[in-house]
Amino acid sequence: MSDTKTSGKVVKSEAEWRKELTPMQYAVLREKATERPFSGEYEHEHRKGTYTCAGCGQTLFESDTKFDSGCGWPSFTAPAADSHVDEERDVSHGMIRTEVLCSKCDGHLGHVFPDGPGPTGLRYCINSAALKLQPK
Repeated sequence: MSDTKTSGKVVKSEAEWRKELTPMQYAVLREKATERPFSGEYEHEHRKGTYTCAGCGQTLFESDTKFDSGCGWPSFTAPAADSHVDEERDVSHGMIRTEVLCSKCDGHLGHVFPDGPGPTGLRYCINSAALKLQPK
């Protein structure tokens, strides 16, 4: 594997990403696509565990912060560690949103909205294709 680590970042060529990821994972993580609502593998997942990045394996979310928001994608109230996700302003599709990215590989995960439950009031709306569940 020819990962180039730059300040802890995972950097790969597009060919390497295409080889390692499924077409849906590639579309979501590398091309900022969104899976159809209610179609993702983890939308109705209730097992305990840790959700990691499907691109690089970094820990992203814990199952105890997952909740059913009814939006059609897995939703979490907070990341496992603030430093594991980056947020960027997204003005695509005629909306102003906050995009959520894996801080290690810059993979697109989804978006965060200020309409979640307590204690954070946040809803991290994340594509299943960007995640891998490590059951506990």
